[in-house]
Amino acid sequence: MTEPNQFSSQTFVYPQPHQANQVDDYHGTQVADPYRWLEDPDSDETKAWIEAENKLTFGLLETIPARDRLKQRLTQLWNYEKYGIPFKQGERYFYFKNDGLQNQSVLYTLKALEDEPVVLLDPNTLSEDGTVALSGLSISEDGQHLAYGLSTSGSDWQEWKVRAVETGTDTDDRVQWVKFSGASWTHDGKGFFYSRYDEPDEKSKLEAVNYYQKLYYHRLGTPQSDDTLIYERPDQKDWGFGGGVSEDGRFLIISVWLGTDPRNLVFYKDLTIANAPIVELISTFEASYSFIDNDGDRFWFSTDLEAPRSRVVAIDTTNPDRAHWQEVIPQAAETLEGVGILNNQFVASYLKDAHSQVKLFDLNGTPIRDVEFPGLGSVGGFGGKRYDTETFYSFTSFTTPATIYRYDLVKNESHVFRQPNVDFNPDDYETKQVFYSSKDGTQIPMFIVHKKGLVLDGTNPTFLYGYGGFGVSLTPSFSVSTLVWLEMGGILAEPSLRGGGEYGEDWHQAGTKLKKQNVFDDFIAAAEWLIDHKYTSPQKLAIAGGSNGGLLVGACMTQRPELFGAALPAVGVMDMLRFHKFTIGWAWISEYGTPENADEFKALYAYSPLHNLKAGTAYPATLITTADHDDRVVPAHSFKFAAALQAAHKGDAPVMIRIETKAGHGAGKPTAKIIEESADKWAFLVKVLAIES
Repeated sequence: MTEPNQFSSQTFVYPQPHQANQVDDYHGTQVADPYRWLEDPDSDETKAWIEAENKLTFGLLETIPARDRLKQRLTQLWNYEKYGIPFKQGERYFYFKNDGLQNQSVLYTLKALEDEPVVLLDPNTLSEDGTVALSGLSISEDGQHLAYGLSTSGSDWQEWKVRAVETGTDTDDRVQWVKFSGASWTHDGKGFFYSRYDEPDEKSKLEAVNYYQKLYYHRLGTPQSDDTLIYERPDQKDWGFGGGVSEDGRFLIISVWLGTDPRNLVFYKDLTIANAPIVELISTFEASYSFIDNDGDRFWFSTDLEAPRSRVVAIDTTNPDRAHWQEVIPQAAETLEGVGILNNQFVASYLKDAHSQVKLFDLNGTPIRDVEFPGLGSVGGFGGKRYDTETFYSFTSFTTPATIYRYDLVKNESHVFRQPNVDFNPDDYETKQVFYSSKDGTQIPMFIVHKKGLVLDGTNPTFLYGYGGFGVSLTPSFSVSTLVWLEMGGILAEPSLRGGGEYGEDWHQAGTKLKKQNVFDDFIAAAEWLIDHKYTSPQKLAIAGGSNGGLLVGACMTQRPELFGAALPAVGVMDMLRFHKFTIGWAWISEYGTPENADEFKALYAYSPLHNLKAGTAYPATLITTADHDDRVVPAHSFKFAAALQAAHKGDAPVMIRIETKAGHGAGKPTAKIIEESADKWAFLVKVLAIES
């Protein structure tokens, strides 16, 4: 039985942006784009529209009594010490720590774990509002210098600087226009490799397309204009380059990437030989290869070549023909996510039904043992050098804040290094994993988290969260924001949709290009399962996701608007016909396809959220979120979708957009902004799902 609509007596007067007569021809199909002008975020008309939309949205949010209380509880819970995983370089340890409510985590260093840590870099001092974030770091082999990248207001653009570790003072080194790159030091500590783009036009730097990345070497004490160009490909505008120095310091390993395609090339350069050529070891885009380590000329890689769940192979670079490759660790039933070498053993991280396993092997690939963890959860860490006998890792689950362990590889013993103290009782909650059938019969796993003693009567407010793309795996993780939802009696449901990496590359490919509809079918089937099993009802069900997950929400709410009570698409890819025309959007063609291909256009047009809104339809209550400095998924996606949704929507439920300022795609967002956005999100759901709070 449908509950009476609580908004029937409330009228929302949406802004009425003008509709331009813009029509494009795609393979004979005429497609209108009346809000094309919203693609310019700096025009006076766009700025006026943003102001009007935020006024409407915050006008509603400010009337919700629960909003202040939610913000207080979020702030209270967020205020606990958060530790990053320690790592060692030279004779020093390094780790991040946040005292609780700091906008950005602080980097500390110490020579022994029992010493008093010293602040090495505090990003909170770089801006008053916390919108300058540390977005990359690399420490020289001797531990004496820190190269670090800074991003402003959430932009992907980075400026790299160098700091002397002993004194905590910066050198004069500056490296600009870096994007999608780390830094890797030569072992003499005299400089580092990095990748950059040409300097963009200042006015269009947040929208302009990024092509022709180049790999450089920066020598300390010299201006960037003197940096040595290591590699470029003027004939391949889409290629990007990741340069990393091998642990023995001998080789520069160059991973050549093509957008978000998991397949890559591998080149290398012998750094011990003057003017050594760059050797193309793997020169065709047919599989993914991740360099692990080397024994002289013998290179180890993890790869999904002929193994969609990945395996480990050895390549002798003096005899590199594939016929001579050796399989070291064969493909397993679980998905191999990453491999390192510690204590002269392979440490291999796997996913089994979306939770972590770690297995040890000798260098011949013979299994040694599994590492034991406290339960089903997600594990990160296990970094270090080849002969290290200790390492650190984190363990987290939906109801376990990230706990840092110190692991002795010789004794096979884990000891708690840092355990956070959060103001809640994890024993009050339970997590289960179920499997359900998607539209085509594929079995999809889903985590469900809620308070113990839940009554399955179809009335529980439920937050269904998904991603389903780019080979990204959603695994159990702790979130203060989610905890507040659970405290209110809400359910969290998180399915492992196709398009992700939970079951390897075949699972990923099953949700790409012409098969992208599988992802939406998986998510819709999750909603139907939750309703059929009396966890919730359409009136109490909210769907959410960010970026590619925002696309997921947009597609599902346009395909099945009656199935959901609320939709929260965040920084979503909403215009599937123009996504490739901005910043790094072209890089997603390997995932989505391109509208320039007739068959792929047909598939994209069939689900593109912007193009599947139907006039006169009652859509679920919607809170779109985006940010003015998002140069990953430019805000035009959300702007155009919001304008078109408000024009098409004929129901009483609010359909609104919340536009954050001085923020980007999400990385580096200050704690204060995260708390505010979380409070607004939950307050909106309290209102539209009629939750008693």
